[in-house]
Amino acid sequence: MKKRILYVEDDRQIGSWVTEHLSGCGYEVDWLTDGSPLTVHLEETLVGEGTDKRGCDLVILDVMLPGLDGFSLGRRVKEAHPDLPVLMLSARTAIEDKLQGLQFADDYLTKPFHPDELAARVEVLMRRFGKLEEEALHLKHLQVYGEAERIVDSRTGEDIRLTGKQHQIFQYFLRHRNRILTKEQLYEGVWQEPFLEGDKTLMVHIRYLREKLEQDPGQPEIIETIRGIGYRVRA
Repeated sequence: MKKRILYVEDDRQIGSWVTEHLSGCGYEVDWLTDGSPLTVHLEETLVGEGTDKRGCDLVILDVMLPGLDGFSLGRRVKEAHPDLPVLMLSARTAIEDKLQGLQFADDYLTKPFHPDELAARVEVLMRRFGKLEEEALHLKHLQVYGEAERIVDSRTGEDIRLTGKQHQIFQYFLRHRNRILTKEQLYEGVWQEPFLEGDKTLMVHIRYLREKLEQDPGQPEIIETIRGIGYRVRA
């Protein structure tokens, strides 16, 4: 069952791409543009009966909202549901604002932010509060636990050890699984610097990664090559 996030953001452009990205990461996102119905909406998800009780696993709040601000909403949520993780989003970067938010919230992320960082922080909170079960993601003969923190070869039961950069590349693939990624997207997403045409660094790392992960590195089935475009990991 997908984990469910309640997200309050009045900026429709930001709200749209955050919702789209988190949905692409496998979450069910309920996006509200106004915080006033949040407490009622939250009670309905947590206290509903039978099939109506869909559950809520995490709340994301923008600070600057019409009407009741995110700080006030966040305090109400944590007072009523202390075991529900709350993540604050804000353009306020002053240390005083961060400290104010962290008096009750479990994390505070300032704008602008990269959507992958938001997804990573959401996952950390989910794990901290026991919202995510350590179920293996099955990729052919591999069993992947916790976003590639542990990879097991099901044929032998042995762990597959990756270098730091190999781990980062594979983790990036997993966060964007089933999507075709260009070399530029992969390089810039992992190295956090512009891709230079003709640079073979990424290809070398993927070759070594395939040697560890694939049954036949010459005929890869996990990290697929999409000719003329880039790569894809399907799950």
